[in-house]
Amino acid sequence: MIRQTAILVGLVMVWGVMPSAGQNGPDRPSDPGQPAITAVAPTPTLTLAEAERIAIQNHPQIQAAQDLAEAASQRVRQARSAYYPTANGSLTGVEAENNSRIAAGGLNNPIVYDRYSNGVEVNQLVTDFGRTHELVKSSNLRAKAEAENVVTSRASVLLQVDATFYAVLKAQAVLRVAQETVKARQLVADQISELAKNKLKSGLDVSFANVDLAQSQLLLVQAQNDLQASNAALADALGSADQRTFQLAEPERTEPPAAPGEMSTALQEALRDRPELISQRLNVSSAKSYVTAERDLWLPTISAVGAAGLTPVHATELSPRYAAGGFNVNIPIFNGHLYDALRGEADAQARAQEQYLRAEQNGIVRDVQRAWLDANSGYQRLGLTNQLLEQASKALELAQERYKLGLSSIIELSQAQLNQTQAEIAQASARYDYQAELAALAFQSGQIR
Repeated sequence: MIRQTAILVGLVMVWGVMPSAGQNGPDRPSDPGQPAITAVAPTPTLTLAEAERIAIQNHPQIQAAQDLAEAASQRVRQARSAYYPTANGSLTGVEAENNSRIAAGGLNNPIVYDRYSNGVEVNQLVTDFGRTHELVKSSNLRAKAEAENVVTSRASVLLQVDATFYAVLKAQAVLRVAQETVKARQLVADQISELAKNKLKSGLDVSFANVDLAQSQLLLVQAQNDLQASNAALADALGSADQRTFQLAEPERTEPPAAPGEMSTALQEALRDRPELISQRLNVSSAKSYVTAERDLWLPTISAVGAAGLTPVHATELSPRYAAGGFNVNIPIFNGHLYDALRGEADAQARAQEQYLRAEQNGIVRDVQRAWLDANSGYQRLGLTNQLLEQASKALELAQERYKLGLSSIIELSQAQLNQTQAEIAQASARYDYQAELAALAFQSGQIR
């Protein structure tokens, strides 16, 4: 009876200091079989707003979109150039035989005189009855569409930054859980091994404890790898190819996360504000203006022409200076159906742009619905994972007490520890996944710009 009492007292004293999963145990030297936790040099803390600012400045996708928008604005200048006169300077020198005429190659046979002349010729379009106006309008609408594409690229990059930012925070949280789990299970394994040496526990208990420890070490290795991969993804989202480790600041939260709004509101905002839709609507309008411009090819064009110059070296038949002015009316009559084909092509392109707009609208409606459902499900997971962690913690406490008293096996304790670890990971994942899902919903509804 005295021996049994001493054994029971020793068992209670040893298990009285055993921490539950997630609590800090005493520091231990590195074990050869345990993954090393590499100390990371301190780096500046990066907030989400700073990450977004860096990405907007550095990401090549945004810079490429800006360059394309600039190219489109130059095409507007190209179309508008028809409104302005063109001026050309000329220098002409001729030496000809006496009484020479060009007798072949044209309907007129002008006399060729010895001369050297220099002068200027100016051409000015008077009117083409609206074709240039439609070309300028079409180019201007296309430039505005490219400007909206810049907004689309910026929103896409910001979404990528938000998603990878929360992925790094999630990976850091999972790594912390894995580190604490390794510490807790290492302590449990050591304590059970010590009890087994004193014949208070069986070798089976030691084996199960070591299996649990090995599983936690595998979890730690995977968590470390996931964190490195998340850091690489965040560096790419910031527009950097360098391998970096980020120290991220937790987003400030003054109140619990709110549930996503109504799906109908998100759909209305998306159909109104999504830059892709705005861009495609502008492309449709641009294509229609181009159809009108191609139709106007059949209209006449009227232009004015003026020329003036000096002939310092000339034959006696020529004056030392010259000047002339006139106009030209060009009326299309027949060109092998070229203008009809150009208009038909433009009209088909305009109809295609309208179908692209329909497809874009349908895709956006689908994406908004999916993003809203994901966010709503994520919000529900927040509460469920909190309950899961609370219940798993209580179950682990009860399992530890039962095992201390010899009322249960090591299997029950191992399962309780596993449930605790999974619940902690699920809670961390749900918190950051919901933030990423809210960012995705904001992108799909056109609120990230």
